[in-house]
Amino acid sequence: MGLLALIGRILFSSLFVLASFGHFTANTIGFASNAGVPMAGFLVPFAGLIALLGGLSILIGYKARIGAWLIILFLIPVTFTMHKFWGLSDPSVAYMQEIMFMKNMALLGGAFLITYFGAGPISFDARDN
Repeated sequence: MGLLALIGRILFSSLFVLASFGHFTANTIGFASNAGVPMAGFLVPFAGLIALLGGLSILIGYKARIGAWLIILFLIPVTFTMHKFWGLSDPSVAYMQEIMFMKNMALLGGAFLITYFGAGPISFDARDN
């Protein structure tokens, strides 16, 4: 059963680790700026750093509860800023943003589970107990 927790951590965290690198590109910063993110030149790379640190923490199972809180700190503003499907007039764009919003809500649920249950038995955190 411990292997299932490890696989879950790998799958969950890989999204944040891999996506974090895009937060340091001009395209992503520009996209966020166009979406109304203030100080996008600072906040987008900062969000990328938070996602990377949280994702790595969960991935290796070291201080995973703190890493999950970092992911929550990342997801809440991103979800409600970048995926405001309720304010869009184009139905196809609104539908895509609704899907992204719901995906992020599910990821928030997973992050909250990690804050409660921790990394699982195959982790650095389990060695500390």
